[in-house]
Order: sequence, then C-alpha cells, then structure tokens
Amino acid sequence: MTRNGLAIFGILALGAIALVPALPEVAASPAEPEWAVNATVIEACSCPMFCQCYFNTRPASHGGHEGHGGAAHFCRANLAHRVNNGHYGSVSLDGVKFWIASDLGGDFSKGEMDWAVLYFDKAATPAQRDAVSAVMKHVFPVKWRSFATAEASIDTWRFDKDTAIALMDGGKTGEIRLKRFPGMTSEPIVIRNLPYWGVPRHNGFVLMPTEVEAYRTGPKAFEYKGTNGFMITWDMSSKDVKTKTASAR
Repeated sequence: MTRNGLAIFGILALGAIALVPALPEVAASPAEPEWAVNATVIEACSCPMFCQCYFNTRPASHGGHEGHGGAAHFCRANLAHRVNNGHYGSVSLDGVKFWIASDLGGDFSKGEMDWAVLYFDKAATPAQRDAVSAVMKHVFPVKWRSFATAEASIDTWRFDKDTAIALMDGGKTGEIRLKRFPGMTSEPIVIRNLPYWGVPRHNGFVLMPTEVEAYRTGPKAFEYKGTNGFMITWDMSSKDVKTKTASAR
C-alpha cells in the first residue's frame, strides 16, 4: 500500500442505507460465539451521487432506463468487502473477502429489499463462510425477497488515495472502479455521522464516484457508469448485538 493509501486508510480505519423506519434488529442466537469484525467496503450503486437511499425509502428514479418506457425506481449495487481484522469464535476472519450484489427494489419502507447474492471468495474456508453469513445477518438486518450464496475469485481488491478497484473473476462476474471526487483540498470528501445499515460504528463515507460498476452474470446482470460510489470501514461485534437486544427489552 502506498503512503497515500495509508493516508486514506487512516480515514477509513474504523468503519448502505439509512432506512425509514429504522431497520429491524436481529437478536444474537444463544449459541452464537463471541465475534468482532472490522471491514472495509468498496461500494457502488446505480443511484446518482450521493445515493438518496440514505435519506429516503425509495431509490432514485431511472426514467426510461435501459430502453424501457416510464420511470423505474431501483438501487442496483455491488459491495466488495475485505475484513481488516476479525474473528468468529476461534475462526480467524483476517483478510477474508466477500462480495454482495443486490437490488434494493423500488420501495423498502417496510425493511424488505428485492434481491441479493452473497459471494464468498474461493479462498475462504467453510468455517469462514459460515462466520461471514452469521455476521452479515447483523450488518444487514433486512428481509430479501430473493437471497442466494455463490462463490467467485475476488482476485482484485485495492485502493489508494485517488482510486479503488475490486474485481470478481477478473471482472467477468463483477467489477467496481471508483475515482475520488476532488474537494477543496487534496484530502478526500467524507460524510460522517450518517447511518450505514445495522453497524454501530464507521468512520465516514469517502466519496468516490464510479467509473464503472457491473454485475455480469445471470438474468439480473447490470452495468452503470458515472454513478454513486464510496469507501467505508465499519466495525461491529457480538457485544454490540447483545447491548442493542438488551436495550430493546
């Protein structure tokens, strides 16, 4: 990682959607072990910059998009994660990568989204995949009309101060390329104190619009350019889940 990369990582080193009403809480299972995860996400979606889903219960309108008449509302996204450090019981999650391709649908006011596919990196062990699945239920405490898992080679995941790139299967299955939006200075533009899904802590949305974001497999494939993109690092543990559950009683 370059010195510039370290600079932006300093911004990210603690940390998509602020839904109305609040996201439902997922209680910890009595058999769930102690766990903690700090992960960084290279994320992009089909909405204009900055994604209005963080402030509304409907995605942006895409009038006559892709040759279709009328206006459609959707938020088609790619979320490429890399765990900086983490564990689930005795299972180490350090360096584990996974990817979520999804569409929030046209109206998520009741906490129900359209579809998602959780891709495990081929290098992840069965125990690591089970751990990621368990943690994701707390990070994304929503209902999906359609949810599936798959595997791919997340062979590129990197960033520096100005760009971020993530590829699945060399870009054949998925691709995200972000470029930092210029601010008043050479420092990144960061949005802070805005909720990100179900996580209790993050260190800000580093704004990086897309050069391209694509999901290139199956009947739900999509590709967009010049849309919303950012990086964020979130931090969550089983203690947060227990605290939230106890406070809700």
